[in-house]
Amino acid sequence: MAIHGNLSEASLADVLQLLSLGQKTGCLSIARDGSFGTVHFADGRVVDASIANRRDRLGDRLVRLGAVAPDELARLAAQRQVQDDRDLAKALLATELVDHDLLGQLFRTQVEEVVYHLFGWTQGTFTFEPDDDTSPEAPLVSISADALLLEGARRIDEWSLIEKKIPSFDLIFEVDRSRVSAHEASLSPAQERLAALLDGTHDVHALIERSGLSEFDVGKALYGLVTTGYAQRVGRSSARRQPPPESRVAEHRNLGIAFYRTGMLDEASREFRRVLELRESDGISRFHLGLVHARRGEWADAASTFARAAQEPEAPSAVWHNLAFALEQTGDRAGASRALDEAVRRAGSLPDPRLALSRADMALRDGDLAAAEVLLATARAQWGARQPSAAWFHTAGLAAALAGDSRRAVALLEEGLAVYPHAVPLHNNLAVVHERRGSYELAARTLEHALLEDANCPHLHKNLGDYLYRAQRYDEACDAFVRVVRLAPLHGPDVYLKLGNIHYRRGALDDARLAWEQALALEPGNRIVMANLAAMLPAADQVFPEPSATPSVVNEAVLAAHGADA
Repeated sequence: MAIHGNLSEASLADVLQLLSLGQKTGCLSIARDGSFGTVHFADGRVVDASIANRRDRLGDRLVRLGAVAPDELARLAAQRQVQDDRDLAKALLATELVDHDLLGQLFRTQVEEVVYHLFGWTQGTFTFEPDDDTSPEAPLVSISADALLLEGARRIDEWSLIEKKIPSFDLIFEVDRSRVSAHEASLSPAQERLAALLDGTHDVHALIERSGLSEFDVGKALYGLVTTGYAQRVGRSSARRQPPPESRVAEHRNLGIAFYRTGMLDEASREFRRVLELRESDGISRFHLGLVHARRGEWADAASTFARAAQEPEAPSAVWHNLAFALEQTGDRAGASRALDEAVRRAGSLPDPRLALSRADMALRDGDLAAAEVLLATARAQWGARQPSAAWFHTAGLAAALAGDSRRAVALLEEGLAVYPHAVPLHNNLAVVHERRGSYELAARTLEHALLEDANCPHLHKNLGDYLYRAQRYDEACDAFVRVVRLAPLHGPDVYLKLGNIHYRRGALDDARLAWEQALALEPGNRIVMANLAAMLPAADQVFPEPSATPSVVNEAVLAAHGADA
C-alpha cells in the first residue's frame, strides 16, 4: 500500500526509520519547491538515491578523478542507453574502464550524500510506492538506514552552524594567503584543496564541482577557513541568479518526467506547462502532458493535447498511438483507427507489439474475434523472448472467453498472473471466468485475493457482491455493495437494485425504497425497479423478480510508453 505525507508533519528521518523497521521494498519520492528526490529500498535497506537535476553526478566524479576519459564515458552512455547513475554504474561494472572497487566506493558515497542532503528538506511532500524486487541482480550497494540516520542527524546539527557563515551557495570567498603563511596554518586535506580554488572568482557551487568534495565536506572545510579568518566573503555570483533558457527548459522537463513516473501528476503537469510557456514547440513536454491527462481520465483534454503534439513533423509513433487510445475513449472510433494506422506507419521497420495489441483490442471491440486472435499472436511473436505485457494477457484472456473457450481463458489469465501477480484486472477477469464456468467458490477466493491488491476497486467489490448475493449470503453481499456505492456512487443501477432487495428482505422498507429510487435515477426505464416500487404499498410480502447479475469485466487502460528520453 502506498504511503503519502507531508514533511512538515513527519520528518524524512521518521519515514526512513518506518520503512527500515517494516523491511519495505520500493521507492520513496520527495518533492519540494521544484526539487525532486528518490530513495530506493530493498528489504528496508537503502540501495539507491538520486536528486533530479543534481549537478554532481557519478560520471562527473569519475572524470574529475581521472578514472575514465570523458569521450569513453560518453561513448559507453550512448551504447548502453544510460538513464541515470545506477545504469552507468552497472554499465561500467560490465567493462574494464574503471576499477570496480573505486566505482563501488564512489556510488556508495553518492547515495549517502543524496540521503544526507534530503535530510535537510523540512518542507514538501513524500510518497512511498511499494514494489516487489524480482530482479535477480544484487544491488550495487545496500546501506543500513540506521547508519544513515545517525550520520544524518550529526550533519544536520553541524550544518546549522555552517549555514550561519555560508547561507547561500552563490557566495564567493577568497583565501588570505598572507595570513595563512604568517600563521603557518595546519589545514586539513579538504581545506588544502579548497584553498587552491579560493581566488575570489568561484562561488560555492563551483567549489563543490571543482574540488570533487561533497556539499557537506566543502561547507565544513570552508566554515573552518572563514571562522579562523583564513578566508573571507568577497561577493556573490550574479550569473547563477538567472540560468540560461535551455537550462531552465531542461530542468522543468526533467522534473516533470520524474514527477510523472512517481505518480505526482499535479506537480508533473505544473512543470510541463512551465516548459511549454518557455518553449511552445517542446514535443516531449506536450506528449507527457497528454499522458497526465490520460492518467487522470481526462480523455478530451488528452486527445487534444496528443493531437497538438502530432502536428510536429517528427512526432514519433508513440504520440499517434496514445492519440488513438484517447480518441477511442472519447468515442471517436474512426479517428482512433486512422491515428493507429499512422502510428504503425511511423514505427517503420521496427515492430512494436503494443501497436499490434491495440489493433487486436480494436478488432475485439468490433466483434472480429478471428482478426483479434491473429493480431494477438503477432504481438506475442514481436515480444520475442520477453514476456508480453499484462495488457496482452488481459486482452488474450478476454478474446478466449468471448470465443467460448473458457479453459484457454483461465490458462492465459493464470499465466499472466504468474508474471504479473499484482495486476488487479487479471485477477478480476479470472474470477469472472471462474464464475461463468460455475466455479463460484474459486471465483470468490480469486476476488478476495484481488482485494488484497486493491481494496479501492469498485469492480472487485461489485463482482464479489454478485457472487455473495447469488449464494444468498445477503449480509456479506450488502457490505460489498455498500463499499461499491461509497467508492463509485454512479457505478450502476444493478448495485442499488440488489441493495434495495436486501433491505426489503430485512424489512427496512424505507432503505429499500431509497435504493430503488437511486437505481431508477440511474436507469429510468428499468422495469424491475419500477415494478418493485409500484408493488411496495399494495403487497408488503411480494417476492420481487431477481435482476440479471452478470459480473462486469474491467477493461484495463493501457498507455503506450514514450520512446524518447528527455
